Amino acid sequence: MRIAVLGTGMMGYPMARRLCAAGHVVHAWNRTPAKAQGLAEFGATVHSQARQAVHDADWVLTMLEHGDVVESVLFDPENGVANSLSAGTVVVDMSSIRPAQARAHAQRLEALQLHHLDAPVSGGTIGAEQGTLAIMAGGRPEVFERAADLFSPLGRATRVGPCGSGQLAKLANQMIVGITIGAVAEALLLCEKGGADMAQVKAAISGGFADSRILQVHGERMVQRDFTPRGRMSIQLKDLRNALQTAAEIGFTAPITQQFEALYAQGVAHGDAELDQAALFCELARRNGLQ
Repeated sequence: MRIAVLGTGMMGYPMARRLCAAGHVVHAWNRTPAKAQGLAEFGATVHSQARQAVHDADWVLTMLEHGDVVESVLFDPENGVANSLSAGTVVVDMSSIRPAQARAHAQRLEALQLHHLDAPVSGGTIGAEQGTLAIMAGGRPEVFERAADLFSPLGRATRVGPCGSGQLAKLANQMIVGITIGAVAEALLLCEKGGADMAQVKAAISGGFADSRILQVHGERMVQRDFTPRGRMSIQLKDLRNALQTAAEIGFTAPITQQFEALYAQGVAHGDAELDQAALFCELARRNGLQ
């Protein structure tokens, strides 16, 4: 498969590397060129312009920061790649954007005789490196089936509905992740302030009904005070805001998500934007006079 990967940051880079290892012909581009250069040693061809990367591509995989960037990379009048693609090319947007944006992009691409899947992922940088991502795809069934060999090196893909549905599933994922991080942080901090050993509390409740991947992965980061970014606070905040905007568009009330959006926003405002999303722990610690 001839695949163009547009966006080789924390997630896109290991995903592109796995596609190279699977034997695909990979062409890579990133707005900051240095972030893509290392892919050359794995067999990828690195380009300075996105339009060069998509030349002769059968598949265009985007992993970009937010929906406005995706729209610019695809449709910018001067530098957008959509007009450079051959009819029948499939654009697989694995970025996390709003469902309404994904549907709009799909319509514009179809008008150019191109196909679209919105296929955001969950699993973080660990999942990207190990090829164990959960991939939530929206689009036509026949296009999704054609993408099996593209998705296979990256993780487990599930089609959840028409275009835009993948982004709905990702918002659901991010709501659960963001809220659960807050629950774990608040519970562990309660124990610490009350005099219990936080690490031992985590060990004690592991295996019970309160256990979760969030407790094991993000809870351990809290215990270790390790907030090196894997998924940033600013990105989690963006996703929660996308969830609330989508909820408003369809007339759905999400009070729990609204409360946590405010907490993440306060953490970002206090300087934690570039820390791991588990750093919501820091905002809750500050509120309770803990280090």
